[in-house]
Amino acid sequence: MIKESLFYSKILLFGEYGIIQDAMGLSIPYNSYKGKFHFAKDKYSDSNEHLRIFFTYLSYLDVSCEAVANLDLEAFKKDIQAGIAFDSSIPQGFGVGSSGALVAAVYDKYATNKIDPENINTGELSKLKEIFGQMESHFHGKSSGLDPLICYLNLPVIIKSKEELDTVGLPQESAESKGAIFLLNTLEPGETQPMVQIFMEKMKEQGFRKMMKTELKKYNDECIKTFLKGDFAPLFTNLKSLSALLLQNFSPMIPDAFQDVWKKGIDTGDYYLKLCGSGGGGYILGFTRDYEKAQKQLGDYQLELVQRI
Repeated sequence: MIKESLFYSKILLFGEYGIIQDAMGLSIPYNSYKGKFHFAKDKYSDSNEHLRIFFTYLSYLDVSCEAVANLDLEAFKKDIQAGIAFDSSIPQGFGVGSSGALVAAVYDKYATNKIDPENINTGELSKLKEIFGQMESHFHGKSSGLDPLICYLNLPVIIKSKEELDTVGLPQESAESKGAIFLLNTLEPGETQPMVQIFMEKMKEQGFRKMMKTELKKYNDECIKTFLKGDFAPLFTNLKSLSALLLQNFSPMIPDAFQDVWKKGIDTGDYYLKLCGSGGGGYILGFTRDYEKAQKQLGDYQLELVQRI
Protein backbone atom coordinates (compact mmCIF):
# COMPACT_ATOMS: atom_id res chain seq x y z
CA MET A 1 0.00 0.00 0.00
CA ILE A 2 1.11 3.57 -0.67
CA LYS A 3 0.54 6.36 1.82
CA GLU A 4 -2.02 8.57 0.13
CA SER A 5 -0.35 11.88 -0.73
CA LEU A 6 -2.36 14.04 -3.10
CA PHE A 7 -0.72 16.67 -5.29
CA TYR A 8 -2.96 19.35 -6.72
CA SER A 9 -2.72 21.41 -9.88
CA LYS A 10 -1.63 25.06 -9.86
CA ILE A 11 -2.34 28.30 -11.70
CA LEU A 12 0.20 31.03 -12.35
CA LEU A 13 -2.03 34.08 -11.97
CA PHE A 14 0.66 36.56 -12.96
CA GLY A 15 4.24 36.36 -14.20
CA GLU A 16 4.24 34.12 -17.27
CA TYR A 17 7.37 34.98 -19.29
CA GLY A 18 7.82 38.07 -17.08
CA ILE A 19 9.47 35.99 -14.34
CA ILE A 20 12.30 35.28 -16.77
CA GLN A 21 12.93 39.05 -16.87
CA ASP A 22 12.74 39.51 -13.08
CA ALA A 23 9.12 40.63 -12.99
CA MET A 24 7.07 39.47 -10.01
CA GLY A 25 5.00 36.28 -10.09
CA LEU A 26 2.03 34.91 -8.17
CA SER A 27 1.04 31.26 -8.30
CA ILE A 28 -1.82 29.53 -6.48
CA PRO A 29 -2.93 25.92 -5.94
CA TYR A 30 -5.96 24.84 -7.96
CA ASN A 31 -7.62 21.93 -6.19
CA SER A 32 -10.02 20.91 -8.99
CA TYR A 33 -7.36 18.54 -10.38
CA LYS A 34 -5.00 16.24 -8.53
CA GLY A 35 -2.69 13.26 -8.81
CA LYS A 36 -1.31 10.48 -6.59
CA PHE A 37 0.84 7.36 -6.87
CA HIS A 38 -0.72 3.91 -7.07
CA PHE A 39 0.30 0.45 -8.24
CA ALA A 40 -1.45 -0.31 -11.51
CA LYS A 41 -2.75 -3.78 -12.40
CA ASP A 42 -1.03 -3.29 -15.74
CA LYS A 43 2.64 -2.99 -14.76
CA TYR A 44 3.43 -1.42 -18.13
CA SER A 45 0.93 1.43 -18.20
CA ASP A 46 1.71 4.65 -20.10
CA SER A 47 2.31 6.39 -16.77
CA ASN A 48 4.72 3.66 -15.66
CA GLU A 49 6.62 4.03 -18.93
CA HIS A 50 6.87 7.81 -18.41
CA LEU A 51 8.22 7.17 -14.90
CA ARG A 52 10.85 4.80 -16.36
CA ILE A 53 12.03 7.55 -18.72
CA PHE A 54 12.03 10.10 -15.87
CA PHE A 55 14.01 7.64 -13.73
CA THR A 56 16.64 7.39 -16.50
CA TYR A 57 17.00 11.19 -16.52
CA LEU A 58 17.32 11.35 -12.70
CA SER A 59 19.86 8.49 -12.75
CA TYR A 60 21.95 10.37 -15.32
CA LEU A 61 22.00 13.45 -13.05
CA ASP A 62 23.00 11.25 -10.12
CA VAL A 63 25.81 9.42 -11.96
CA SER A 64 27.18 12.66 -13.41
CA CYS A 65 27.14 14.20 -9.88
CA GLU A 66 24.95 17.06 -11.14
CA ALA A 67 21.86 16.15 -9.09
CA VAL A 68 20.70 18.83 -6.65
CA ALA A 69 18.22 16.49 -4.92
CA ASN A 70 19.18 13.43 -2.88
CA LEU A 71 16.74 10.76 -4.06
CA ASP A 72 16.52 7.07 -3.17
CA LEU A 73 16.70 5.96 -6.79
CA GLU A 74 16.97 2.26 -5.88
CA ALA A 75 13.56 2.45 -4.15
CA PHE A 76 12.16 4.35 -7.15
CA LYS A 77 13.51 1.68 -9.53
CA LYS A 78 11.95 -1.18 -7.49
CA ASP A 79 8.58 0.58 -7.43
CA ILE A 80 8.72 1.16 -11.19
CA GLN A 81 9.43 -2.55 -11.72
CA ALA A 82 6.47 -3.34 -9.45
CA GLY A 83 4.19 -1.21 -11.66
CA ILE A 84 3.91 2.13 -9.86
CA ALA A 85 2.00 4.80 -11.82
CA PHE A 86 0.90 8.39 -11.25
CA ASP A 87 -2.89 8.50 -11.29
CA SER A 88 -3.67 12.09 -12.32
CA SER A 89 -6.73 14.05 -13.39
CA ILE A 90 -4.56 17.09 -14.25
CA PRO A 91 -4.84 17.71 -18.02
CA GLN A 92 -1.47 17.68 -19.79
CA GLY A 93 -0.48 20.72 -21.85
CA PHE A 94 -3.11 23.00 -20.30
CA GLY A 95 -0.86 25.17 -18.11
CA VAL A 96 -2.08 23.87 -14.75
CA GLY A 97 0.95 21.88 -13.59
CA SER A 98 0.64 18.25 -14.70
CA SER A 99 4.42 17.75 -14.72
CA GLY A 100 4.78 19.90 -11.58
CA ALA A 101 2.51 17.59 -9.58
CA LEU A 102 4.44 14.52 -10.76
CA VAL A 103 7.81 16.07 -9.84
CA ALA A 104 6.48 17.07 -6.40
CA ALA A 105 5.17 13.52 -5.86
CA VAL A 106 8.50 11.91 -6.82
CA TYR A 107 10.41 14.25 -4.49
CA ASP A 108 7.93 13.69 -1.65
CA LYS A 109 8.17 9.90 -1.91
CA TYR A 110 11.86 9.38 -2.67
CA ALA A 111 13.85 12.33 -1.22
CA THR A 112 16.20 11.08 1.50
CA ASN A 113 16.51 14.41 3.36
CA LYS A 114 13.12 15.87 2.44
CA ILE A 115 12.36 19.51 3.24
CA ASP A 116 9.17 19.54 5.31
CA PRO A 117 6.43 21.58 3.58
CA GLU A 118 4.71 22.17 6.92
CA ASN A 119 7.71 23.91 8.47
CA ILE A 120 9.66 25.76 5.80
CA ASN A 121 11.75 28.94 5.76
CA THR A 122 12.54 31.25 2.83
CA GLY A 123 16.00 29.74 2.35
CA GLU A 124 14.48 26.29 2.02
CA LEU A 125 11.91 27.67 -0.44
CA SER A 126 14.73 28.78 -2.73
CA LYS A 127 16.51 25.43 -2.31
CA LEU A 128 13.32 23.52 -3.17
CA LYS A 129 12.76 25.72 -6.21
CA GLU A 130 16.28 24.88 -7.42
CA ILE A 131 15.74 21.14 -6.86
CA PHE A 132 12.39 21.16 -8.62
CA GLY A 133 13.72 23.28 -11.49
CA GLN A 134 16.38 20.68 -12.24
CA MET A 135 13.95 17.77 -11.94
CA GLU A 136 11.23 19.36 -14.08
CA SER A 137 13.72 20.34 -16.80
CA HIS A 138 13.28 16.76 -18.02
CA PHE A 139 9.78 17.71 -19.21
CA HIS A 140 10.27 21.25 -20.55
CA GLY A 141 13.94 21.59 -21.43
CA LYS A 142 14.20 24.41 -18.87
CA SER A 143 12.10 24.97 -15.76
CA SER A 144 11.96 27.61 -13.02
CA GLY A 145 10.85 24.94 -10.53
CA LEU A 146 7.88 27.09 -9.52
CA ASP A 147 5.12 24.71 -10.62
CA PRO A 148 6.35 21.71 -8.59
CA LEU A 149 6.96 24.06 -5.65
CA ILE A 150 3.30 25.17 -5.61
CA CYS A 151 2.12 21.57 -6.04
CA TYR A 152 4.38 20.44 -3.18
CA LEU A 153 3.44 23.19 -0.73
CA ASN A 154 -0.22 23.52 -1.79
CA LEU A 155 0.08 27.20 -0.83
CA PRO A 156 0.11 30.47 -2.82
CA VAL A 157 3.66 31.68 -3.49
CA ILE A 158 4.79 35.17 -4.48
CA ILE A 159 7.97 35.59 -6.51
CA LYS A 160 9.41 39.00 -5.69
CA SER A 161 12.59 38.45 -7.72
CA LYS A 162 14.65 35.54 -9.03
CA GLU A 163 16.20 35.10 -5.58
CA GLU A 164 13.31 36.16 -3.36
CA LEU A 165 10.08 34.22 -2.91
CA ASP A 166 7.66 33.62 -0.06
CA THR A 167 4.28 32.10 0.77
CA VAL A 168 1.43 34.61 0.85
CA GLY A 169 -2.24 34.93 1.82
CA LEU A 170 -4.93 35.69 -0.77
CA PRO A 171 -7.88 38.10 -0.48
CA GLN A 172 -10.87 36.45 1.18
CA GLU A 173 -13.74 35.36 -1.03
CA SER A 174 -17.17 36.60 0.02
CA ALA A 175 -20.65 35.36 -0.89
CA GLU A 176 -21.44 38.82 -2.30
CA SER A 177 -18.48 38.81 -4.71
CA LYS A 178 -19.75 39.20 -8.27
CA GLY A 179 -16.30 39.17 -9.83
CA ALA A 180 -14.24 36.08 -10.55
CA ILE A 181 -11.06 34.52 -11.83
CA PHE A 182 -11.88 31.81 -14.35
CA LEU A 183 -10.33 29.46 -16.89
CA LEU A 184 -11.38 29.41 -20.55
CA ASN A 185 -10.72 26.03 -22.17
CA THR A 186 -9.29 26.14 -25.72
CA LEU A 187 -9.88 22.35 -25.91
CA GLU A 188 -6.42 21.91 -27.45
CA PRO A 189 -3.24 21.19 -25.44
CA GLY A 190 -0.29 23.52 -25.83
CA GLU A 191 3.40 22.62 -25.83
CA THR A 192 5.72 24.59 -23.58
CA GLN A 193 9.03 24.17 -25.43
CA PRO A 194 7.95 25.66 -28.81
CA MET A 195 6.33 28.63 -27.05
CA VAL A 196 9.44 29.30 -24.96
CA GLN A 197 11.52 29.04 -28.15
CA ILE A 198 9.35 31.71 -29.83
CA PHE A 199 9.76 33.90 -26.75
CA MET A 200 13.55 33.52 -26.75
CA GLU A 201 13.65 34.50 -30.44
CA LYS A 202 11.56 37.60 -29.68
CA MET A 203 13.94 38.49 -26.86
CA LYS A 204 16.64 39.08 -29.48
CA GLU A 205 14.68 42.17 -30.59
CA GLN A 206 15.60 45.33 -28.69
CA GLY A 207 12.05 46.72 -28.78
CA PHE A 208 10.58 43.51 -27.35
CA ARG A 209 13.20 43.42 -24.56
CA LYS A 210 12.40 47.03 -23.67
CA MET A 211 8.65 46.28 -23.57
CA MET A 212 9.30 43.32 -21.23
CA LYS A 213 11.43 45.35 -18.82
CA THR A 214 9.17 48.41 -18.74
CA GLU A 215 5.51 47.99 -19.72
CA LEU A 216 4.95 44.29 -19.05
CA LYS A 217 6.83 44.35 -15.75
CA LYS A 218 4.92 47.49 -14.64
CA TYR A 219 1.41 46.16 -15.37
CA ASN A 220 2.20 42.64 -14.15
CA ASP A 221 3.67 43.80 -10.83
CA GLU A 222 0.84 46.28 -10.22
CA CYS A 223 -1.72 43.52 -10.85
CA ILE A 224 -0.07 41.39 -8.16
CA LYS A 225 0.18 44.20 -5.61
CA THR A 226 -3.41 45.38 -6.07
CA PHE A 227 -4.83 41.83 -6.16
CA LEU A 228 -3.14 40.87 -2.88
CA LYS A 229 -4.50 44.05 -1.25
CA GLY A 230 -8.00 43.26 -2.55
CA ASP A 231 -7.92 46.66 -4.29
CA PHE A 232 -9.91 45.68 -7.36
CA ALA A 233 -10.46 49.03 -9.13
CA PRO A 234 -6.75 49.54 -9.94
CA LEU A 235 -6.39 45.78 -10.47
CA PHE A 236 -8.81 45.85 -13.41
CA THR A 237 -7.25 49.03 -14.83
CA ASN A 238 -3.88 47.25 -14.93
CA LEU A 239 -5.46 44.01 -16.17
CA LYS A 240 -6.86 45.83 -19.18
CA SER A 241 -3.42 47.22 -20.04
CA LEU A 242 -1.76 43.84 -19.45
CA SER A 243 -4.32 41.98 -21.59
CA ALA A 244 -3.86 44.45 -24.47
CA LEU A 245 -0.07 44.25 -24.21
CA LEU A 246 -0.18 40.43 -24.35
CA LEU A 247 -2.49 40.47 -27.39
CA GLN A 248 -0.16 42.88 -29.18
CA ASN A 249 3.16 41.21 -28.32
CA PHE A 250 2.38 37.55 -27.60
CA SER A 251 -0.04 36.74 -30.42
CA PRO A 252 1.83 33.50 -31.37
CA MET A 253 1.00 32.20 -27.87
CA ILE A 254 -2.72 32.99 -28.30
CA PRO A 255 -4.55 30.47 -30.53
CA ASP A 256 -5.95 32.19 -33.64
CA ALA A 257 -9.52 31.16 -32.81
CA PHE A 258 -9.34 33.08 -29.51
CA GLN A 259 -7.79 36.38 -30.60
CA ASP A 260 -11.14 38.03 -31.42
CA VAL A 261 -12.75 37.00 -28.14
CA TRP A 262 -9.61 38.25 -26.34
CA LYS A 263 -9.95 41.65 -28.06
CA LYS A 264 -13.71 41.75 -27.37
CA GLY A 265 -13.02 41.54 -23.63
CA ILE A 266 -10.64 44.50 -23.82
CA ASP A 267 -13.11 46.55 -25.91
CA THR A 268 -16.18 45.87 -23.73
CA GLY A 269 -14.47 45.70 -20.33
CA ASP A 270 -16.69 42.72 -19.44
CA TYR A 271 -13.67 40.46 -18.91
CA TYR A 272 -9.92 40.48 -19.49
CA LEU A 273 -7.94 37.48 -20.73
CA LYS A 274 -4.29 36.60 -20.22
CA LEU A 275 -1.98 33.68 -20.74
CA CYS A 276 -2.17 30.71 -18.38
CA GLY A 277 1.33 29.30 -18.43
CA SER A 278 3.23 29.34 -21.71
CA GLY A 279 0.14 29.55 -23.95
CA GLY A 280 -0.30 28.02 -27.39
CA GLY A 281 -3.41 26.16 -26.25
CA GLY A 282 -4.63 24.65 -23.00
CA TYR A 283 -6.34 27.14 -20.71
CA ILE A 284 -6.59 30.91 -21.02
CA LEU A 285 -6.95 32.80 -17.74
CA GLY A 286 -9.78 35.30 -17.32
CA PHE A 287 -10.71 38.04 -14.83
CA THR A 288 -14.09 39.73 -14.59
CA ARG A 289 -15.98 42.14 -12.33
CA ASP A 290 -19.24 40.31 -13.14
CA TYR A 291 -18.95 36.56 -13.68
CA GLU A 292 -22.57 36.06 -14.76
CA LYS A 293 -22.17 38.70 -17.45
CA ALA A 294 -18.89 37.18 -18.61
CA GLN A 295 -20.52 33.74 -18.77
CA LYS A 296 -23.18 35.13 -21.11
CA GLN A 297 -20.58 36.87 -23.29
CA LEU A 298 -18.50 33.68 -23.42
CA GLY A 299 -21.46 31.31 -23.75
CA ASP A 300 -19.86 29.45 -26.66
CA TYR A 301 -16.85 28.44 -24.55
CA GLN A 302 -16.15 26.13 -21.62
CA LEU A 303 -15.41 28.12 -18.46
CA GLU A 304 -14.21 26.93 -15.04
CA LEU A 305 -14.55 29.11 -11.96
CA VAL A 306 -11.26 29.40 -10.05
CA GLN A 307 -12.10 31.97 -7.37
CA ARG A 308 -14.61 34.70 -6.61
CA ILE A 309 -13.17 38.21 -6.18
